[in-house]
Amino acid sequence: MSKLTEYRLLSFDVYGTLIDWETGILEALKPLLSQLDESNKPTRTKILDVYHVLEKEQQTKTPDMPYSQLLATVYPRLAEKFGLPKASTEAAETFGNSVGKWPAFPDTVDALNRLHKYYKLVVLSNVDKGSFERTNAGPLGAVKFDRIITAQEIGSYKPDLRNFEYMLKTVKEELGVDKAEVLQTAQSQFHDHGPAKKMGIKSVWIERNGTIGNQDELIFDWKFKTLGEMADAVEKE
Repeated sequence: MSKLTEYRLLSFDVYGTLIDWETGILEALKPLLSQLDESNKPTRTKILDVYHVLEKEQQTKTPDMPYSQLLATVYPRLAEKFGLPKASTEAAETFGNSVGKWPAFPDTVDALNRLHKYYKLVVLSNVDKGSFERTNAGPLGAVKFDRIITAQEIGSYKPDLRNFEYMLKTVKEELGVDKAEVLQTAQSQFHDHGPAKKMGIKSVWIERNGTIGNQDELIFDWKFKTLGEMADAVEKE
């Protein structure tokens, strides 16, 4: 297939693609990082790189742990990495529960509503069900998705190929959509585009100028700066 409009379903990464998770993470870490001296504060990129490494390690270690709990588990290790005093359980839980407050990108909701005229919309996210429900009810403005698939439902985290196998099986059985009709639509090269290629799924890279999930090898079939630009291209087709 050579046109975006020849596909029937968009499988979305949410956090990083629809939700500005980097801003959300940094905002939620402010109480922790405010303890650092101004002269000793790491850069935005450094903070996100450390976070990504710790998150990835924890997801590999405990693939069945709900995401909000996983974040709470990572939080004390972040404090340790930045040479800060031991984090309280309350502070860790607050960070874990911050997911539903992370902001949507300005173009997201309008773009989703436009794209839904042409595609079935499916969530394939690394979060838990409760966190996504709070995100959808809040920052995403209760956008209607045709199916919501979380890591909690599957029992593993992307880039594990089981997540993509589960998604393909689900959309075939429940929505009647074949693999050749699916576009993985995401920002993260690590979490989404690499495994999508291994699975033979075409992908759309929503670049977002993201830090988390970047890799030297860039994999995509289409590329847009924002989801709004993708919606423009679909409408133009």
